[in-house]
Order: sequence, then structure tokens, then C-alpha cells
Amino acid sequence: MNIKEQIEKKVTELKPEIIESMKKFISIDSVNPRAGGPGEKEIAEFLGNLIKNWGFDEIKRYDAPDNAVPYGFRPNIIAIYKGLEGKRTIWIVTHMDKVPAGDLSLWDNDPFTPVEKDGKIYGRGSEDNGASLIASLYGVKTIIGLGITPKDNIGIALVSDEETGSDYGIKYLIKQGIFGKNDLFIVPDSGEPDGSFIEIAEKSIMWLKITTKGKQAHASRPDIALNAHRYGMKFAIFLDEYLHNKYNAENNIFDYPKSSFEPTKKLSNVENINTIPGTDILFFDCRILPEYNIEEIFENIKKLADDFSKKHNIKIDIERLQFEQAAPPTNENSEIVIKLKNAIKEMRNIEPRVGGIGGGTCAALIRKEGLPAAVWATIDETAHQPNEYVKIENLINDTKVYAYLIANS
Repeated sequence: MNIKEQIEKKVTELKPEIIESMKKFISIDSVNPRAGGPGEKEIAEFLGNLIKNWGFDEIKRYDAPDNAVPYGFRPNIIAIYKGLEGKRTIWIVTHMDKVPAGDLSLWDNDPFTPVEKDGKIYGRGSEDNGASLIASLYGVKTIIGLGITPKDNIGIALVSDEETGSDYGIKYLIKQGIFGKNDLFIVPDSGEPDGSFIEIAEKSIMWLKITTKGKQAHASRPDIALNAHRYGMKFAIFLDEYLHNKYNAENNIFDYPKSSFEPTKKLSNVENINTIPGTDILFFDCRILPEYNIEEIFENIKKLADDFSKKHNIKIDIERLQFEQAAPPTNENSEIVIKLKNAIKEMRNIEPRVGGIGGGTCAALIRKEGLPAAVWATIDETAHQPNEYVKIENLINDTKVYAYLIANS
């Protein structure tokens, strides 16, 4: 049998185990603690135990100190399968944290109880990022099981905190000096339903918290109040229109070719109807084309807030929560993109295209270090939605792609 046939046979043998591991991943609540969850400790323990006897040459934990969780750290797992030459490492980076389930009434089943139905596995974290995490691990297990040793080292990085900025995940690992200047990176955290899209560019990210401070009073006495809710809404609409009009460039490497400036989360202000709120808080999620400097945009926003505050005798504070200037794109002819293209063509009979997304994966942070990163997975884009799922067919086929890429590295 040729290498493709060997991989297909081996992954088919592993299929029941892959599905079971996928279900176990879903069953563990690893919601990011900054979103109200318990964090990644339990899921890291599960994954560490899962792979400890697979034949990796090195498995190591890197715990980032974090007092926001009771146990005081955020775990990251590095697993290395050494190559024949081992002059560099090809990394596959996935994340262990999940977003909250959201409105439970919108789910057909408990979000952390995996349900297999109609060729899909439902549950929170199934697509984001469990399927790619499990597929990449079993891609390595497939190659180890076949007795194949690639030329390059193969590194698996299972990271924390991707959903809220990566301070305790990939950023922490970068600071530890783990990655070499010649290393290559795959980040399986975005894609399309047919597996035909490789992401090589991301937009800058700017999350803003906007606090409007007025004066609270009884709802019958607007004459002595300053309604923070009203002025907060007015400023949000004013800011929304300003940003869209001023930063209106287009870049067709991205599926949505413009910058986006979206008012999203809104905090509760007062508990009762008959009180005029003195404080109002809302948030913006901005995904900005790389050609714009987000520091300059932020300074413009602060000036707008100051001018609006003076005009209306209120106070608007702008706080930046997540703030990442986009790095230059990965070259579409870089070695990691070519390797990934070849593996997808060989195992899936797909001719992939390259492009950009709105931002938010670990690849953006890796590119900031001057390292090439390609983002790919087969997904139906159910991440962060109720009834999130992964197709079992995609889970298995992506495992084959990772195995082929590893075998030919």
C-alpha cells in the first residue's frame, strides 16, 4: 500500500476511538474563566492522560500563572514527535477553552452532553476547537502507529485562553521561547464546509468597553437627571456611523472585504423601569483591515468621546479590552501553505484557495513574531452558536489530512 492508502486504513481503524475522544472533549466544561467558566484544568488533565502512552518523545505542561482561577494557573500542553533530522518543528496549534453555552433554551440538548445524531456530534466546543484538536492529535497517532518518522519534528500545542486574547495561552508560550525561527505553523481554527479555504491573513481586533456616566434620578424627573442610557445609545450610533464612513477601505483578500465595527454586548443598567440610569455600559467588537493603524483609530475614538462628553455635560470612558494590530499576511507561496495544499489535494481531492478572515485565531499572534502560519479546517461555521456540532465525516477526513502532511514533513 502507498502512504495514502496506509493512512486511510489506519484512520478508519481509529475512527471509534476518535469519536469517543471527541465526545469526551465536549463533555468537559472548559469555558474560559473570563467568560464565567471553570477554565482548562480538567480538560488539560484529560488530554495529557489521553496521549501519554501514544509514543510522543516529549510531553510537557506550561502553566501560565493566573489568579483569576482557584487553582492559580492556565495549562498549556506541548507534545513533540521527533523527526529524523529535527532541525525544525512543524506545529499544529489548537485551543482547549470554550465559549459559554449562552441561552440554554436554544439548545436541543445539554451543551456539555455530547449527542451523536445524523452523522454529527453536537455539543459546546465540538467545532471550536475540539474537532481540530482531536483530529490533529490523531493525525500524529496515525503516523506513529504506522511506524513513520518524518524528517521534521512534529509539535502539538494545546493552548488555553484563545477565546479572550491568549495572554495565558499562545502568548505565554511565545514568551517561553519554545518556537524556533525556522518553524512552521498550522492553526486549525477557521475554514469552510468543503475544506477548500486556507486562511493566510487576519484583520486587526479592537474590543472596546464604552461607559457613559450621567446622573440617576426618578423617571418622572428627567429635568434633574442625565440619562446615561439615552446618551450611551446616541454616542454608540454616532460612533458607529463615524467609523464606517471614515475607515471604508476594501481589501478583497478577505471574504468580507471591509472593516467591521459592531456594537455587541450591553450590560444591565438599572433594575426597575421607573429609574433613569446614571451609568450605561456597552461594547464594540471591531475587526479592522491590516492597512489601518488601530492605535490611531483608538485615539480618534477617545477624542470623539471627549467632544461628545463636553457637548452634553456627561462623561464617556473608552476602555480597550482586546487590542491586536494585524501582522502582515503569510505568503501564499510559503512552505507551510504549499505543504497544506498538497495534503488537502492528495487526501481530499480539493484544490484549496487562500484568503483572509476577520481575525481572532492564534495565527495572528504567531505571524506577529515573523513566523509563517496557515489556518485550515473543515467546518460548518456553527462555532459560538446553540446546537454547535461537528460532522463526523469532517472529523475523520481532517485527521487524514494532518496525518498525510506529517508523514511528508
